[in-house]
Amino acid sequence: MKPYLLYSVFFILCLSAACTSNETYTPKPRGYFQIKFPKKEYLSYNDGCPFTFDYPKYTKIEADKERGAGNCWSNLHFTQFNARLHLTYYGVSSQKEYEGLVEDARTLAFKHTVKANAIDQKLINFPDRKVYGIYYAIEGNTASSVQFFLTDSAIHYFRGALYFNERPQYDSVAPVVTFIKKDIDRMIDTFRWKN
Repeated sequence: MKPYLLYSVFFILCLSAACTSNETYTPKPRGYFQIKFPKKEYLSYNDGCPFTFDYPKYTKIEADKERGAGNCWSNLHFTQFNARLHLTYYGVSSQKEYEGLVEDARTLAFKHTVKANAIDQKLINFPDRKVYGIYYAIEGNTASSVQFFLTDSAIHYFRGALYFNERPQYDSVAPVVTFIKKDIDRMIDTFRWKN
């Protein structure tokens, strides 16, 4: 019986010593992988469509193969970030069609209002190149973080929308969105109609 009593006293002493510690436990925040961003280098897109622009060298551009895709529809894949910039082009034949496309762009951007924290709009205006449009920066856990359209207000309409191929978690993709936004800005700044 004495060894049992000795073990019990030892256990109680250890337990009391552990309880008198002044250290408090603080849970660690969830960590994310470090993201290595590639060097910014650009190529010129000039592939038989009525427009040209610069796009990042570290992306892969390919024709949209989905059913119903039009001519000059493509996807710019940011494979390192599991993202794509979906690009569509329409030739415009009437004022009514033009107004419908502009309204569709607004509707598609504001469809994210339910989950968005904010939707900022910025006018795009390059009269020397006849490039006009609206840039939508969408913040929050939405399917698309950036959408924009470009037009000459007469016969051309070009739209882009950025999507990640994963469940939206804005906090974790925010640095990547910031990085890709600079590439989209470069695309818009270098965008030109061929005719």
